[in-house]
Amino acid sequence: MPNFTDVTEFILLGLTSHQELQVLFFVVFLVVYMITLIGNIGMIILISISPQLQSPMYFFLSHLSFVVVWFSSNVTPKMLENILSETKTISYVGCLVQCYFFIALVHVEVYILAVMAFDRYMAICNPLPYGSKMSRTVCAHLISVPYIYGFSVSLICTLWTYGLYFCGNFKINHFYCADPPLIKIACGGVHIKEYTMIVIAGINFTYSLSVVLVSYTLIIAAMLRMSSADGRRKAFSTCGSHLTAVTMFYGTLIFMYLRRPTQESVEQGKMVAVFYTTVIPMLNPMIYSLRNKDVKEAVNKAIIKANLRQ
Repeated sequence: MPNFTDVTEFILLGLTSHQELQVLFFVVFLVVYMITLIGNIGMIILISISPQLQSPMYFFLSHLSFVVVWFSSNVTPKMLENILSETKTISYVGCLVQCYFFIALVHVEVYILAVMAFDRYMAICNPLPYGSKMSRTVCAHLISVPYIYGFSVSLICTLWTYGLYFCGNFKINHFYCADPPLIKIACGGVHIKEYTMIVIAGINFTYSLSVVLVSYTLIIAAMLRMSSADGRRKAFSTCGSHLTAVTMFYGTLIFMYLRRPTQESVEQGKMVAVFYTTVIPMLNPMIYSLRNKDVKEAVNKAIIKANLRQ
């Protein structure tokens, strides 16, 4: 029988063991994190104060920005602390809490992206009844489902993580508590956790991505039937940003969670995780604003108002 050991804390090995790179990583990730907070919180405030951004699309975008801030804040502060720390530890309870919020927010985000795809389908393929069918009440119900479902599923997944047993190896080859590296160092409860992780991730990614793909298939079909080139261009501009976000987020998560945890996959996943925990959250407001005429106009009006008050 394995010699199970009570766990009080884990050691996070982080991105690198080279001391000369620690300060550089700290500065880079601190700057990225600050840009993420400023950009996404700024997007939330801009949507809340701008009359031209009161459509369902921007309502969902504000929630996406909120989740992105929470998602990044669940990982980055502890990562920054450990970069400069000699011990680089996280408590067992802290590890489970980080796992819980990470899994919950990933599920919330993928389903918000699916809801946003459905909203684009309704706006482009059913423009006349769009205003009545996508009322504030309907939008509130649509946005509540990802939160309720995501945090419920995460509770189940975290209980399976709690069921893992360890035999003296408490070094997590990652910069936050993630399921694949935890499974790799566990010596009991591994098979059910590994199986459920792959199955749940596969089901949820497949279902939410199917909503996105079906919505955009119908959108493309509707765009091809449009006689106006200006109409097609406007429809594409509102969908292009969302498609970019979907491609980056789903691509990195599928690479991370739909493979069995091996030493090689954990090491590769650590590099990929940098992208979806720090880079994508930073790019989120840029993706949705650079090619969006409404957001640009709202920013210009907010700047003009701010200058007039001075």
